[in-house]
Amino acid sequence: MKVQITGKNIKITQAMKSVTEQKLSKMDKYFIIDESVVAKVLARTYKNNQKIEITIFTKMMDFRVEVTAEDYYQALDLAIDKLEGQMRKLKTRLDRRHSQYLGQSIAFDQFESEDTPSSEDEIVRVKEIELKPTSLEEAITKMEALGHSFHVYLDDEDGLVSVIYKREDHGYGLIQVKK
Repeated sequence: MKVQITGKNIKITQAMKSVTEQKLSKMDKYFIIDESVVAKVLARTYKNNQKIEITIFTKMMDFRVEVTAEDYYQALDLAIDKLEGQMRKLKTRLDRRHSQYLGQSIAFDQFESEDTPSSEDEIVRVKEIELKPTSLEEAITKMEALGHSFHVYLDDEDGLVSVIYKREDHGYGLIQVKK
């Protein structure tokens, strides 16, 4: 796995880089490794804590975690644990559905399925929406008015199906479907 480490408001030392690469190399056993698997690590420092974002890009899907802790190494350990939890949960979900397509990049034999069934997988409501051309500002206003964390709309500028969502860092994110 290729590891790319970037620091914002923090200088990444050689010690930080080697520990990060060492801990992420333990994750290699969970992936079917080839040249396309990349782990991007973004470290940020704030007044009282450190934040680490790790994104692992595989052929079939991406994994992303974001963790805040008192120091870099503690945040790194928490992020690795969180990644392993995501993979374990995915394995359980795919086992239940007898679908391994999305997991073709993951070495699932390294995980045990979760024993407890998750009610999170149950679809409790289906809603149909009509996509009307809407500006980004209107979409944000509608999302806020409804009290939702995301809103699907048809962008009036480029005609793309788009999703605006609230980020944990108090900003917004935008996902657009390619034509």
